[in-house]
Amino acid sequence: MTNNEDYIIELLQDTCLVTKAQIEEAKTSAKPGQSIVEVLISKEIVSRVDVLRALAAHASMEYVDLAQMAISQEVIDIVPVDVARRYKVIPIAHVEMGLMMATSDPLNFDTFDAVTHMIGRDVEWVCAAPDQIQAALQKYYGIEETAPGGDVLIGEGGAEEADAPIIKLVTMLLLEAYKMRASDIHLEPLEKSFRVRFRVDGVLHEMQSPPKKLQHAIVSRLKIMTGSMSIAEKRLPQDGRIQVKIGKSQLDLRVSTIPTNHGESVVMRILDKTGLQLGLPQLGFLSDDQATFEQLLQLPDGIILVTGPTGSGKSTTLYACLNYINRPDRKIITVEDPVEYQMNGINQVQVNADVGMTFPMALRSMLRQAPNIIMIGEIRDMETASIAINASLTGHLVFSTLHTNDAPSAVARLVDIGVQRFLVSSAVRAIVAQRLVRRLCPKCKVPHELTDAELRGLRLERSQLESATVMKGVGCDACRKLGYKGRLGIFEIFLIDDEVRHMINEGASTVELRRRARELGMRTLREDGVRKVLSGMTTAEEVISATMSDAN
Repeated sequence: MTNNEDYIIELLQDTCLVTKAQIEEAKTSAKPGQSIVEVLISKEIVSRVDVLRALAAHASMEYVDLAQMAISQEVIDIVPVDVARRYKVIPIAHVEMGLMMATSDPLNFDTFDAVTHMIGRDVEWVCAAPDQIQAALQKYYGIEETAPGGDVLIGEGGAEEADAPIIKLVTMLLLEAYKMRASDIHLEPLEKSFRVRFRVDGVLHEMQSPPKKLQHAIVSRLKIMTGSMSIAEKRLPQDGRIQVKIGKSQLDLRVSTIPTNHGESVVMRILDKTGLQLGLPQLGFLSDDQATFEQLLQLPDGIILVTGPTGSGKSTTLYACLNYINRPDRKIITVEDPVEYQMNGINQVQVNADVGMTFPMALRSMLRQAPNIIMIGEIRDMETASIAINASLTGHLVFSTLHTNDAPSAVARLVDIGVQRFLVSSAVRAIVAQRLVRRLCPKCKVPHELTDAELRGLRLERSQLESATVMKGVGCDACRKLGYKGRLGIFEIFLIDDEVRHMINEGASTVELRRRARELGMRTLREDGVRKVLSGMTTAEEVISATMSDAN
């Protein structure tokens, strides 16, 4: 029952269910905090059913007897268990306008709006007694009534008790992914199974799959948790976001669904905010490259580009850079699509093309905010590149990313999208290419002798191994028998000096620029990887696999 008690009492009097004298008597005998309507019901002056019928009639709702109804499983499946439990509603039947739904609170318009939004259908509301609603919840969903809830809160030792099996299953799935340090969760509908895979340190691992029959319920539960995705829409891709609290940690999950032949495929990207606190050594920079990179971060203006394919850790590197230079005397603004991590002290702008907030529009507006440092999620077109370059030439330090295989190729990429060469040479200060390789588990790594094939792959002579500490992981409980735990970057840093600027202006090819970069001391991705193999940080297999394009 809602708190509109004065309204309900007035309605009961208008419909001649109670008299003014009875109401006054109930007010006199009511205990502190006791509802007048409940007093009237307890004194049997009016029945609860009479009250509900009066409210339903006033709200133009039909009053129904759920005990006399048989509801099909097809109708029950439309409304997920946690929606029915949270809002105490029962779907009854398909009707012309959408779905008939029963409630015991015909004045709770917030419930009507919320449920209609969550199931993505029009609803014809009817009224039923609360005990019949509860009995129907038990009969069709197999649950006991509990306090409203449903948000995933995962404690230090495991999931909180959840009445609904689907809620508990999804909660345990997220907890297990967190414990395994997964970067994303893949839920894939196959013909006869619902496959679950976790990506850990860049490698997919198949997990125990839930029964195929729970596929729809699991996907619906995840959509509801986002608060923005429609459980009724199964034909179009959707995107959303979930926040999950695990112990004292707060995780953000980016959720993406896409329809397939056997149902909706779901991928959840886990954004762990602890990654924001990474320093340059944790990223994988060795001391000499770290010193070079720290000098770049002190520049007053210019563009620093981080390049690499999708999943190579570019965003993590940019966030670590911002974390390194984030001080009270600097104003930092980012333009991202989407904003992956919220950072304290930094103004972050979310691109939203649906309302006209494009990268170029956000950037133009951002420059009027007088920032010192700008981070652009990705330079993807001429307009974005032009604004970034103009910003760098007017006294701003700009960080951004490009999709190229190596550092020197970024120059050709900028020219290809329409940036004039003299602007590239004037604005760009350095280009950093990177890849991610798995880090050996510190608990179980042991000395290892490289094979002849590994030596050839790394272009090493055995004589070069005299002072090396080559290791391999044998697997332990700490790394779940994988031999690896976490990832680190391998880098090539291309510094733009005066001669390189002249070469860019003269139209030098990528091969010529790469040759000059090598003369300046730039190590290739593979060469940096080799250093980390010889330092016992990763394995030859990882470096060779990650740098196949660098083989020549």
